Amino acid sequence: MLKTDILLAAAEAVPPNPIIPNIAEIIIGFIAFLILFFLLKKFAVPRFEAMYSERVEKIEGGIERAEKAQAEAEEDREKYRAQLAEARSEAAKIRDDARLEAEQIKAELRAEAQAEAQRITAQAQAALQAQRAQIVTELRAELGRNAVELASRIVGESLEDEARRRGTVDRFLAELETTGAGK
Repeated sequence: MLKTDILLAAAEAVPPNPIIPNIAEIIIGFIAFLILFFLLKKFAVPRFEAMYSERVEKIEGGIERAEKAQAEAEEDREKYRAQLAEARSEAAKIRDDARLEAEQIKAELRAEAQAEAQRITAQAQAALQAQRAQIVTELRAELGRNAVELASRIVGESLEDEARRRGTVDRFLAELETTGAGK
């Protein structure tokens, strides 16, 4: 026993090396690591993998939805641009049609105004001709009476006979017209 006592005394006398761990601690640590590894692999890793897959799907789905939304927005934008271009061309067409219609209306109104002016001018001419004819008739009658009266005074005989008077008046007027036309 001596040897064992000496070894024990020597073991107690030599302090343990802090760098080299005790074998029992290494074995217990290794068994605890294996149990922890088994538990993590059995329960925690599948949950992490499921959460990771779910998150990847959400992100990829979000990217797909964003791409779809962007494609739809671009499509709507193109439709809007096409509608805007169509509306602009339609507005230009309406403006041109309105301009042409205004020109037609203006031409029609001008033609109507000219026709009305011509009608009014023709009526005025006709009225003037009628008045002129009436005035000429009245003047002839007045001139005839005056001429008969003067001729009666000059000739000294009465020219009251209607037939003679008319013949005398007509000759006198004819002479006046030829004298007036000759000037």
